[in-house]
This record gives sequence, structure tokens and C-alpha cells, in this order.
Amino acid sequence: MKRLTLLFIAGLLTFNTFAQERERTPIGGRPDIKGDLLIDFGFNTLNNKPDDLSTRFFPSRTFNASYQYPFNIFGEGSGFTFNPGIGIGTDKMAFTEDRTIFNNPLLGPESSILRDIREVYGDDIRINRNVVAVNYIDFPLEIRYHFNKSNYQKSMKVAVGGKVGFLLNSHSKIAYEDADGLTRKIKDRQNYGLAPIRYGVYTRLGFPGFNIWGYYGLNQVFQKDQGPFGTAANQINFGISVALF
Repeated sequence: MKRLTLLFIAGLLTFNTFAQERERTPIGGRPDIKGDLLIDFGFNTLNNKPDDLSTRFFPSRTFNASYQYPFNIFGEGSGFTFNPGIGIGTDKMAFTEDRTIFNNPLLGPESSILRDIREVYGDDIRINRNVVAVNYIDFPLEIRYHFNKSNYQKSMKVAVGGKVGFLLNSHSKIAYEDADGLTRKIKDRQNYGLAPIRYGVYTRLGFPGFNIWGYYGLNQVFQKDQGPFGTAANQINFGISVALF
């Protein structure tokens, strides 16, 4: 996913460098690049879940990168824009008490069960890392209102919108030290019964250069009856973002 993120950002920067050269003024002034490259940093948690499916706060991080292009609505200078876009997103879930999800053999390959890691890899280990990473390609759609109607780039703004995401891949990542002092890292790429499509609503409060945002997932994180405990949990994400241009 890191390589995909870098390729995504590099592609957008290349595109905008090309656009920059085409829009450069005759006297060599700084071009006005349309659109926003937003990098979101934040945290996620599961809502409507059993207590056994709790996650640790700080390791359960969210990272999104998206490009959105503005279209004026209600006329030039109205303050309103419609901003569709495309992006990639990663949610990392870190379950409590050294537990993580494994395939549930009773339900088949498209399923998961929550288990203690020591039950699988041995009692005499020290667990150093334990996360599940879920990667999506996202399509955000939002409406923004800019308070400074004469200069949107330097304006405080508020946005409401929604996004649809399609699951690219998911994997668990476990790092532990065994009784002999050997460090082992295990990356298990599986679907784990995760929903192939996610969708939800979000809002942003924006200032020049950065935003505060929150997302509420409307779908279940796992397919019906395929996740741990048959959970119907959905997701809440929140954090800050920076605008690279």
C-alpha cells in the first residue's frame, strides 16, 4: 500500500507540474493550480461492536490521500463549490489484549474470528506489533462553502460530503520475539470477511493549509455474519489533513 500511495501522489504531482507549465503566465509568475491534494492523518474506531472487539486508540490509525477538483455552483463567487475526487485510504485496526483476526475455518475463506495470538504462535512469545491493515480506493464527493468569496484558497471553509470506497486488499501484521530471542514477522494477506464496498458521510472544517475532519461509515465493516462474533460494527474516523496544493 505504501508503494501505491507514493505512485498515486507522484502521478498527481506529475499531472500538476504539466498543468503548471501550461498555465504559467508570460512573465513567469506562479501558476494557479486547480484542485486540492489532501493528505489525511487520523484515527479510527469501531462503533456498535461487542466489548471483545475493542481496539487500541493510538495504533488504530487512518491515512488517506485524495485529489479533488472544484466546480463552481450557484455562480462564480457564490462561495459554493462541488468537489468530486479520487483517492486511496488505509485503516489500521489494532485489537486489544494481544488478539487479532484469523480466518474462521467453520465459515470459509471469506470470514474471520478473533483469537489470542499466543494460542496460534505459542505462549512463550513477546508480541511487539499487532495490526490489521485495510486498503481502499475511494471516490469522495463533497460540497464546500468558502467564507472568503473572493479568494477560496485563503478562505476558511466548511464541507459536507460522502465517499464510496472499494476494497483493494487487507492483511494482518504480527511481529513477535520467541523464547530463543528470534524476532519473527508474519504478514497474512486475506479478505477476513471484510465488506468489499464501504460508504459513509463526512465533514470538514477547513483553514488555509489544513482541515479538521470526521467520517461516519454507513455500512458494516464486515460482511453479514462473516466477521468476529457476527458483528454489525461500522466505523468512525477522525483527524486532521493538510493540503499540499
